[in-house]
Amino acid sequence: MTAARQAALFDLDGVLLDSADQMRSTLAAVATCATGRRVMPGDLPPDALRRPRCEVLALLNVADPDDACDRWWDGAASATPVETFPGVLSGLLALRAQGTALGAVTVQDPDRVRWLLPGALAELLEVVITRQDARPKPAPDGLHLALSRVDVPPERAVFVGDSPTDMTAARGAGVLALGAVWGWHSPAALHAAGAHHLLPEPTSIGPSLLHHLPLIDNA
Repeated sequence: MTAARQAALFDLDGVLLDSADQMRSTLAAVATCATGRRVMPGDLPPDALRRPRCEVLALLNVADPDDACDRWWDGAASATPVETFPGVLSGLLALRAQGTALGAVTVQDPDRVRWLLPGALAELLEVVITRQDARPKPAPDGLHLALSRVDVPPERAVFVGDSPTDMTAARGAGVLALGAVWGWHSPAALHAAGAHHLLPEPTSIGPSLLHHLPLIDNA
């Protein structure tokens, strides 16, 4: 591996992509189609974004959540485009300008990623690992695969995620785990899951991410 290069890997939803409204709208639309009654985003449980989607749909009286997702999820999701959080693109550009390898590790399906990612973001990512490329998080496999493709060792990489499973995957891969507190999970949950450091806002994404790398030696 190339010892001098570093890598910054990211989760997509809640970290790079401001997709909370899309997720709520999609859950409500799928529940509406499956139950035949109007379900609004406000009808979702308060912690809907922190639960598996099929669990949320079951709480909304969807009899077969897996089948409902197969039938209606992608159509409902594609109706609400998502954007990157403010400051994300400029931060990624600054990282790439200094030679940092950029990638994403997501539980999204590969077909969905192709239309989910805004073009400007897709152009900046050197590698995108989906749930069909490797075992999904909290397994570290996706991070290992991403790093092998960009030829960077784990000790020279950071992973920015917003969930406890992201932190578990990063630590399992030997990568510095950085918790994005603007995402879908609380700072306390990220800390309890092993985050090495918490990032306060999307504008934290940039070359300063790599300043945290020495901390992993003391973890």
